[in-house]
Amino acid sequence: MNKNDLVSAVAEQAELSKQQAGSAVDAVFDAIESAMSKGDDVRLVGFGTFSVSHRAASKGRNPSTGAEVDIPARNVPKFAPGKGLKDAVNK
Repeated sequence: MNKNDLVSAVAEQAELSKQQAGSAVDAVFDAIESAMSKGDDVRLVGFGTFSVSHRAASKGRNPSTGAEVDIPARNVPKFAPGKGLKDAVNK
C-alpha cells in the first residue's frame, strides 16, 4: 500500500472526499514528524510507538577500498509495533 492507496482507504472508511482524506493523512504525518524532530515519542495505544534513538559516532570501512571512514553520530527514527497491531498481523 502506498500513500495514494492509504488516502483512498481513509476516504472510503471515513466517508470523506479524497482531498479531505489526503489533508488528514498529511496532517497526521506532519504531526508525527514534528514531534519526533523535537525528540518526543509518539505513542498510539494498540498501534505502536514512534521514537527517536541516538546512534553514536563510529568507524566503518569502505568495502571497495578498505579505507577507514568516520561515521558521524545521528538520530534515527524507530517504530515499535503495539500488541493490537501484532495481533492483527498474526490472525
